[in-house]
Amino acid sequence: MATTQELAERAKKAVMTYNVNDSKAIANEAIADANVDLVALINDGYSAGINEVGVLFGQKKVFLPHIMAAAGALTAGMDILTPEIEKRGGSVGAGLGNVVICSIEGDIHSIGKDIVAIMLKVAGFNVFNIGRDVPLKDIIAAVKEHDAAAVGTSALMTSTMVGQKTFEEMMVKEGLKGKCLTNVGGAPVTQQWADEIGADIYSESATDASAKFTAAFGDKA
Repeated sequence: MATTQELAERAKKAVMTYNVNDSKAIANEAIADANVDLVALINDGYSAGINEVGVLFGQKKVFLPHIMAAAGALTAGMDILTPEIEKRGGSVGAGLGNVVICSIEGDIHSIGKDIVAIMLKVAGFNVFNIGRDVPLKDIIAAVKEHDAAAVGTSALMTSTMVGQKTFEEMMVKEGLKGKCLTNVGGAPVTQQWADEIGADIYSESATDASAKFTAAFGDKA
């Protein structure tokens, strides 16, 4: 039987080489062995792999299709491991809090926020990815339903960015501002825009979102 460390090294390689079949095989091998630390396998293997790809993406050494391929390999393994961890009474990551994430009303783009959702899940958050083109009232409802510690909205067009401003106003009106951090992201979104509308966090990329969320909630832990 392979050790947790050996499986983690193989899992990291599977993610970094975009190998879905290897990723599944490693996860299945792991759940068949009660001695394997599944959470460590995720953190040291699958997470380490996607983080490495994220760094390469930031350095422009790989591009969006590579991130998506790596995310596909990661997800293939996580889909097998997560139910098994829950069955054993554990949880994935450090339980840093519930996060609601979506593409804002009018915006049908989903790739960027899907990658952010994966990175946040890997970092230890319970992520509720509620989709794309989500009406503002439905985002508010999801924040309440999941008792979210943070909510992230993505806007890939200048025409949908205005929804982020309206959403901030709705969060204040509903008494959720201050209880739930707001995050904005998307290609046309900037730190200046986040400051202007009163958003708590601006994320330039998936790795940036993961780092900022972890910093914000790590301090509260």
